[in-house]
Amino acid sequence: MSTPSPSAIKAWLLDLQSRIVAALEDVDGKPFLMDSWERPEGGGGISRLIEEGNVLERGGVNFSHVMGASLPPSAAAARPELAGRAWEAMGVSLVLHPRNPYAPTVHMNVRFFEATAEGQEPVWWFGGGMDLTPYYGNVDDARHFHQVCHDALAPYGEDLHPRFKQWCDEYFYLKHRKEARGVGGIFFDDFNALPFDEAFAMVRDVGDGFLDAYLPILQRRKDTPYGERERDFQAYRRGRYVEFNLVWDRGTHFGLQSGGRTEAILMSLPPIVKWRYDWHPEDGSPEAALYLEFLPHRDWLAS
Repeated sequence: MSTPSPSAIKAWLLDLQSRIVAALEDVDGKPFLMDSWERPEGGGGISRLIEEGNVLERGGVNFSHVMGASLPPSAAAARPELAGRAWEAMGVSLVLHPRNPYAPTVHMNVRFFEATAEGQEPVWWFGGGMDLTPYYGNVDDARHFHQVCHDALAPYGEDLHPRFKQWCDEYFYLKHRKEARGVGGIFFDDFNALPFDEAFAMVRDVGDGFLDAYLPILQRRKDTPYGERERDFQAYRRGRYVEFNLVWDRGTHFGLQSGGRTEAILMSLPPIVKWRYDWHPEDGSPEAALYLEFLPHRDWLAS
């Protein structure tokens, strides 16, 4: 198995962050803020954020490279044998909340993790993926997004896409609501089934594929006419996003438990959100179509 190269991963992650931000600035017309930070326990990062943009109501594209002397509970839960080991983690994580309700929210992250102990072989793995959260679903958008995800994984084994697609469906699921967060995508964690060079190449293809997966959708939907009804439903559905990230998301838990920077960790939360008691969409409405036609898990690439 080839030897992990954290320096090569870090260089690619910083370049990925820069390329994604530059592409989004071209679409929005407003620059992203840059906020570099340091973590007292070790490491730091660069937060790139846009608020009240022309297209993006709020969005963040964050790089972090942090380390510590002992794995936090959220990381050691799946691998109890690694408890107490020193660790190093780095990644790029983004969430974009467009202003237009017809333009979906999107999430993507790619990350590398390594745990070490004196006298023992380092344990490393990659994680990541991307998923799409529409408010008013569109079949062409969902198929395009899933096709790009499929194509990024195809060179590395025909079993990866169906496995990572199912993992995404199961992970981004609000158990307390019994509903999916969106139309899914791909998700993987603790991945070291390939030699390091191949695993790193796979993760690069996933990260580099993000702009191909999302920008065409954003370009098509950002100028769609909408009114107060659509904005109201968007704010209501954004509440599901908040619930998932605060209650279930392992990345949020890891960041907070490891002493990460709270502002960067919670940049995924949307700026305007609403909750209602026991609300249900009107039968036959476009809002009801989201629940009936898009949130149930399905194979978006089936003919």
